[in-house]
Amino acid sequence: MTAPLRFGLIGTGRIGQVHAANIAADPEATLAWVCDPFVDGAEAVSARHGGTVTTDAAEMFASGDIDAVLIASPTATHVDLLGAALDAGVPALCEKPIDLDIARVDALLPRVRSSGIPIALGFNRRFDPAFAAAHARVTAGEIGELEQLSIISRDPAAPPAAYVGVSGGIFRDMTIHDFDMARFFLPDIVEVTATGTTVFDPGAREHGDYDTAMVTLRSSSGALVSITNSRHSAVGYDQRLEAFGARGSLQVSNALTSLVSVSTASHVEAKPPYQDFFLERYAAAYVAELRAFIDLARGEESASPTFADGRAALVLADAAARSAAEHVSVAVEL
Repeated sequence: MTAPLRFGLIGTGRIGQVHAANIAADPEATLAWVCDPFVDGAEAVSARHGGTVTTDAAEMFASGDIDAVLIASPTATHVDLLGAALDAGVPALCEKPIDLDIARVDALLPRVRSSGIPIALGFNRRFDPAFAAAHARVTAGEIGELEQLSIISRDPAAPPAAYVGVSGGIFRDMTIHDFDMARFFLPDIVEVTATGTTVFDPGAREHGDYDTAMVTLRSSSGALVSITNSRHSAVGYDQRLEAFGARGSLQVSNALTSLVSVSTASHVEAKPPYQDFFLERYAAAYVAELRAFIDLARGEESASPTFADGRAALVLADAAARSAAEHVSVAVEL
């Protein structure tokens, strides 16, 4: 039997804790090191799931005790930590985005290409069972050639203003998941047209960002993608998709909190609310994402999104930000 991969985890915030639990639960992985400059967070994760605690990623990489690293630290640290993983010859799964500055991403790209070290990006939605099934059926030709893809993504509530200020804006922070989902179905995007408004969120207004956005992408085949975003949704976490082709369409609906509906004199088939948060909606996706990365780190066939996928999503995000600011359509080369 193959020994479990020894993981180093960098970052023990909300998403880092999710990854720590998934690593600990996977029989083919073990949490060997936990790294966070805020040592209390690292110690709390280590107490639950194991692993040597450090505040210094260099110590972890120098130990020789990890086979893979999962980077869940703030975006500004990603490029340097990926560089350290390459130096150590350690495969890495990094949360999105790679960076907010495409120049820093492009500076690292030659090293990624030449190293042969597996680098994966945390676009977990590709691994959502419903989205993955829709993609597989489109790829199999069930609805004919894809002509339109519609993606709706609305968060339950706007993030804190302080987070908005360092997030890179809605397109780099939120829509970037939708850009990757668009490329999952139509990788050959050539044009981006976006518009954004600030309707309700003081934090977005304070930092010159948008709380409401719509994006149209055009692929080289002429197929179109529409993306609808909002930073709030009174009905819960709104995550829907429709793929439309010459022979039909496929729809992915929202996940409900229960499968039980009720019919009475005043309501017929009244349904429970949608799931309210991404950690609940995409729990299975995060597990599958980790599983795919373990395969990748072992040199096996894997569906993990690549560093190039992460770069492409950031290119689209940058183009959308420019399009919304300048009221122009922006041509892109991915």
